[in-house]
Amino acid sequence: MSVSTNLRILRSKKKLSQQEVADHLEIDRNTYIKWENGTADIKSQHMPKIAEVFNVEIADLFKEDQKLSITNNFNNKDNSNGQKDLQQGIIINISDTEVAKKLSIQLETIISSFKK
Repeated sequence: MSVSTNLRILRSKKKLSQQEVADHLEIDRNTYIKWENGTADIKSQHMPKIAEVFNVEIADLFKEDQKLSITNNFNNKDNSNGQKDLQQGIIINISDTEVAKKLSIQLETIISSFKK
């Protein structure tokens, strides 16, 4: 995984827009977009500030250990009628194209098995 992918993941986790990150870094939004898309290299002088914005170590910007993260959201509260309101959701953040393709194929197979 590249630094650009990590920037997208970290920004998503912090729920910041590209403009907000660019403002924190005191750079042009287009420059940040190029970093996040991997079309421009990040100058080393910006690394400490990027790490500060995302509250991570500089080394964390280069880590390749997380290609897929899955978050389960379950709401098991009583609704206005006193009944359990079961709402489920799964958020999948995939930052690797090959992993995304494999997962997509597996999900299609699982879904088609339910239809039978």
